[in-house]
Amino acid sequence: MPAPNLVIRGKRVVLPESVAAASIHISDGVITAIGSYESVPSGCELIETDEASLVMPGLVDTHVHINEPGRTEWEGFSTATRAAAAGGVTTLVDMPLNSIPPTTTVAGFKAKLEAARGQCYVDVGFWGGVVPGNSGELASLLTEGVVGFKCFLIHSGVDEFPNVTEDDLREALPELTRLAALLIVHAEVPGPISRTGILGCPIDAGSASVPEPTDTNVSPTRYATFLASRPRAAEDEAVALMIKLGREFGTRVHIVHHSSSDALPMLREAKAAGLKITAETCPHYLTFAAEEIPDRATEFKCCPPIRERENREQLWSALGSGTIDMIVSDHSPCPPEMKLRESGDFLCAWGGISSLQLRLPAVWTEAGRRGYSVEDLARWLCSAPAELVGLEGRKGLIAIGYDADLVIWNPAKQFKVEGDALHHRHKLTPYQGRILNGVVEKTFLRGTKIYDGGEFITEPRGLLLGVGAVARVRGPRAGSPRGVRR
Repeated sequence: MPAPNLVIRGKRVVLPESVAAASIHISDGVITAIGSYESVPSGCELIETDEASLVMPGLVDTHVHINEPGRTEWEGFSTATRAAAAGGVTTLVDMPLNSIPPTTTVAGFKAKLEAARGQCYVDVGFWGGVVPGNSGELASLLTEGVVGFKCFLIHSGVDEFPNVTEDDLREALPELTRLAALLIVHAEVPGPISRTGILGCPIDAGSASVPEPTDTNVSPTRYATFLASRPRAAEDEAVALMIKLGREFGTRVHIVHHSSSDALPMLREAKAAGLKITAETCPHYLTFAAEEIPDRATEFKCCPPIRERENREQLWSALGSGTIDMIVSDHSPCPPEMKLRESGDFLCAWGGISSLQLRLPAVWTEAGRRGYSVEDLARWLCSAPAELVGLEGRKGLIAIGYDADLVIWNPAKQFKVEGDALHHRHKLTPYQGRILNGVVEKTFLRGTKIYDGGEFITEPRGLLLGVGAVARVRGPRAGSPRGVRR
């Protein structure tokens, strides 16, 4: 065992089986030993935390829209990964949209990699996309290094990433099963949405004024109108479809940003039956409630929508029972003008929440109120997302052989969310002005401090996971769900 060149120790270290006083021995960016608090070899650098702070695994966020290249004015690798580091996130996985080109071909993936190189403050992996007619690209994309594939069952919001139908899935799923590849699904279908009779954007999305309809109950400036336009049935029918197809083809399926409590019994039964299905939810579904969202407050718009209080509490219960496996940000930013705050038109505004930097405190604030522990938090934010993308054994735990990705944070300290303190490219967020519990103090990436009390300590050091030199050095890891190359 090599002698450590760094020891990080604390009285409250979140280990796989407990929270305890411990010293973390690190050599060349990897954890080589977990010792007692007093176990500090001579001659190595020592970093200590105070008694109020926790040492936790670096967060893993597997649902982030970075949008570069093509829509870098929405978000980019430099700004997104700085925000991640400031939020204790040491690994994120970039979505195959809304970049141009999307990551649906090898050429599109290579354009994405070229844009990312040299810009990332944290480690970054990449999703590929399943769209109509690209089944022939899937094997090559997997070989090149994507961690899995995403599809939409409804219009994605951008024309270059079209949604798939059941027929398209029946073409793609045999190939995904053959490749042992993971399919993650935006699970809303169009039928129930069309049946609401609430039309989409009635005017040009850049318009600053919205004509009020005669029936004020369906005014586009009312949050209730938007909520009614995206009913739970759209999610419920989509989840039922994916359970059916997952059972038929044996494909590993993951439901992204789940919000409908009505579908939870189906998910629970599918898991109990042994289907390879998992699900995630997001901080905004666990924090906000439809009854509290003001009219015209379009910064709250996302799809699926934020639902009612009783729905929120059922999502929390599903996390506690394991029906929902993890919490990811679904950071989906846009230029503020696309949120149409002047007009307050929910039907035309871009749907997406900016929260990459706030995932840890937002979740902890609500989890603590409901009696959940920091061990629960570490599972939902660190180990479960790492396992989803085949990074267990390397990311998501403080354990021997894992990357020394760590966050030191004070769970009792409060702060008020101010846009100026956020490192996302754009600062508009529904968390503005909210008091949250949990302040990130320091973030370490493979043993190197990258963030300290509001300051970024190094130049970008993030790796592009599964790609190029990283793949060659690490090689496929035996036992991962699909042998993700690290």
